[in-house]
Amino acid sequence: MKFIRIKEILNRSTIAIVVGAGLALSAVGNAQTVSDGSVPSTGLNIPDQLTIFGENNPNIRRATAVVNGDIITGTDVNHRLALIVAANGGTVADEERKRLRLQVLRNLIDETLQIQEAEANEITIAEAEVESTFQQVAQQNFKQDIDAFDQYLRTQGSSTDTLKRQIKGELAWSRLLRRNIQPFINVGDEEVNTIIERLNASKGSTEYRIGEIYMSASQETSAQVDENMKNILEQIRGGGSFVAYARQFSEASTAATGGDLGWVRPAQLPQSLAEVATQMQVGQVVGPVPVPGGFSILYLIDQRQILVADPRNAILSLKQLAISFPQGTTEEQAAARANQFATATQNIKGCGAANEVATALGATIVDNDQVRLRDLPGPLQGTIAELSIGQASQPFGSVAEGVRVLILCGRDDPQSAAAPSFDQIMSQLENERVNKRAQIYLRDLRRDAIIEYN
Repeated sequence: MKFIRIKEILNRSTIAIVVGAGLALSAVGNAQTVSDGSVPSTGLNIPDQLTIFGENNPNIRRATAVVNGDIITGTDVNHRLALIVAANGGTVADEERKRLRLQVLRNLIDETLQIQEAEANEITIAEAEVESTFQQVAQQNFKQDIDAFDQYLRTQGSSTDTLKRQIKGELAWSRLLRRNIQPFINVGDEEVNTIIERLNASKGSTEYRIGEIYMSASQETSAQVDENMKNILEQIRGGGSFVAYARQFSEASTAATGGDLGWVRPAQLPQSLAEVATQMQVGQVVGPVPVPGGFSILYLIDQRQILVADPRNAILSLKQLAISFPQGTTEEQAAARANQFATATQNIKGCGAANEVATALGATIVDNDQVRLRDLPGPLQGTIAELSIGQASQPFGSVAEGVRVLILCGRDDPQSAAAPSFDQIMSQLENERVNKRAQIYLRDLRRDAIIEYN
């Protein structure tokens, strides 16, 4: 018999590459893609011939760039690049590595400008706040202590300092936007009420949760940007982290949240993106898609019907029975044991009898009363959704990891989906407008910057 190969259904922990950890910054919430008029037509006006001033002392580490007097070293670039390479399984072609290195330098320049502007506005981020956020990232995404996390980063050719710098930049920029832009954003009650009316009228239609990587392009740079984005797309399809690439390369303000636009309806997107999004399958990545001012790569995270309860949000009470195989067990031996296991578990008369059956089979038991159906691996969702209370699934697993079954002990289906509240819609509109203004703000900082390259 064949059985599905799936790792750790219950009580599983996912170790994510830390660069893909989207910090939940309140000022950069469910933002829209860059608007048609928000991207200036000019870029950084940097002379072709640039030198680094100062003594040419070989004993002094030379800068890759100097941004308004602040130095970005080659080590800074290497450590940040190492995070991206790690997110791609440690394998990146030499040509792609060169392109990524240039993009990382651009990102570090932007990050430096953001920190400088925050400091110019007397906004300082305490080291204790950076440390606290760093620990949250380590615990939530690496699930080990700080020492182990530090060691992991070192083995990847990076360091805690480079991640803390990125955290500091995101916190500083977020706080600056809240102070200098957010108070001057106005959203009228009438606008919110109009959206609520549209939502009610659109009940049952589909909305999409989309990730986006946006890069601006002029007529002169269009071909090069298109080629760069094709390379990024190839890396993501090859197993690279979409979130990692979005955080490092996207020029949209949603970069800080891994490119997540949140839940949007096609009418909220530029026409070219809307046409693509409605044809995508969940989990699919496509691009580059031409949009006003540049190109985008889209990732369809999920989709749902507006104001309609999603059956995948059902809360399940599950009991997992698992058996393992001794070292050296062959596929044939495992299949025979799995068949015996399947026969015994299929005859279970409800969860009350599961413990007795498990003891007879020498199986281990795990209980979980708060499992959302949508959180199960895709191949299992359909199977579990069709079970009646007390029924067991077909066995799944592998020789190396053992075989499991899930018994459905209870199910609480979701109630009818409620429309977003007035305040939630108001907050989303405000965030969208803050993010559009933030794009213009950063472009102005780039134009005014004095940058020297080594």
